[in-house]
Amino acid sequence: MTRLLLRCTTGAAMLVLAASATTAQVWRSDRGDGTYANPPLNADYPDPDIIRVGADFYFASTTFANAPGITLLHSRDLVNWDIVSHLIPRLDGSPTFDLAAGGSYRHGFYAPSLRHRNGVFYVAVTPVGQHTRIYRATNPRGPWTHVTLDRAAFDPALFFDDDGAVYLATSIGSDGTITLHTLNRDLTRITASRVIYYNKGAEGSKLLKRNGFYYLFNAIPGKLALTVSRARSLEGPWETRPQIDDTTGGHQGALVDLPGGGWYGFVMRDSGAIGRVTNISPVFWRDDWPVWGTPDAPGRVPDVARKPIAGQPFTEPPSSDDFASRTLGRQWQWNHNPLDHLWSLAERPGWLRLHAAPGDQFWWARNTLVQKGQAPRARGEVLIDTRGLKRGDVCGFGTLGKYSAQLAVRGGTYFLTMRVTEDRKDGPHVDLRVPAHRFRGTRLWLRTDMDFPAKTATLSYSEDGRRFMPLGGTVPLVFDWQTGTFQGVQFALSCYNPAGKGGWLDVDKFTVSKF
Repeated sequence: MTRLLLRCTTGAAMLVLAASATTAQVWRSDRGDGTYANPPLNADYPDPDIIRVGADFYFASTTFANAPGITLLHSRDLVNWDIVSHLIPRLDGSPTFDLAAGGSYRHGFYAPSLRHRNGVFYVAVTPVGQHTRIYRATNPRGPWTHVTLDRAAFDPALFFDDDGAVYLATSIGSDGTITLHTLNRDLTRITASRVIYYNKGAEGSKLLKRNGFYYLFNAIPGKLALTVSRARSLEGPWETRPQIDDTTGGHQGALVDLPGGGWYGFVMRDSGAIGRVTNISPVFWRDDWPVWGTPDAPGRVPDVARKPIAGQPFTEPPSSDDFASRTLGRQWQWNHNPLDHLWSLAERPGWLRLHAAPGDQFWWARNTLVQKGQAPRARGEVLIDTRGLKRGDVCGFGTLGKYSAQLAVRGGTYFLTMRVTEDRKDGPHVDLRVPAHRFRGTRLWLRTDMDFPAKTATLSYSEDGRRFMPLGGTVPLVFDWQTGTFQGVQFALSCYNPAGKGGWLDVDKFTVSKF
């Protein structure tokens, strides 16, 4: 098994391949008896687009302002997934990606459209406030290059027709007018545009063709529903039918075919603080219309079903990381583009060193290292060494989301604080939950428990790695697309200093487990 990682030295970061590290997913979809339980990944993998290339399935997902951007996963059975790569090592095109001019939480890169033709992988994506890009690579692990088109296509849907023609469909939910752009054969420019349909509230378009019919899938966010439209020509006339909604499985997705025949659907569902999870479902055809579920239980994504392809081994994305490599695990991302000279895995082998980054509070601090929370209940635990901290540093571990809770050590002291940042319309507000708590020594174990059914997190600390004491009470776990991150709650490691320079925090053995 290979993996795409971030190689870290003090002063530079680059993408490399390295051996797989220990994995520890909280949720296991593959039940080991030939069945699976939805969702395959019980974490925030939104805006899915899944394709098949031979016997391999690939899944592209939104990452917003997290860097590296746009996650690409791989599977042989649609159930067991692992991260192959991220398309965009460093976000570009806007100073907000560097946490300038208000930052880019809730924005950035989202709703990728993934396709493959003649040995080349293509991804169409439209960064917020920029024109649409077409990324391409002959290897899904990269490197990826891109061209930028002359306009923005919201939630683009890339489509290759049987005659070699290339199209990009787009619609935005505040309207529902579906526009079809024609691209030249090398996908470098738009040559024509025309409106082909109106579907009130439609966005998240996806196009495919089967048995002479064109099928247009659309999310209807206002109803959290999925529709499918079909026509004999891209020009129409189109006929539309409702498919499923969040009460029966999800509201944005489409279909992928299996190597031996048959079809499966993929669809995302709003799932509270964990974010938007992706479900997969058997699909059958009735009068050339796709029907989600099975003939015995139509119109519903099953909670448990037979695996689409039997006999494939269990695999999963990594979660835990012992930082023993010169590379960060492919599960990690930064809250925005990092300052590469302020983090290292080489300065103290076996430890992640986070130098204090500029920031006057956690929400605006650079170099916050994150990975996805996992449902239903996930525990993240780290061992930190505080000897490198200097006065003014605020460094620790906790959550990033609508409410960001951090157990933080204040540099130059032996005090631990519990800080909660709530992002509101008028900006982030900080609440110091408890008086500074004094600890002894220079090593601390910090723990974050995310209980998604209870919608709360609890943060605790230990001076010996065995007895943990909670601080600050419970913290809400909340998904908020307007004033939060537009993502599920994430584990977050951070170290910042309002003065812009300080010391460093050393982090050892990040472990994810059930509780």
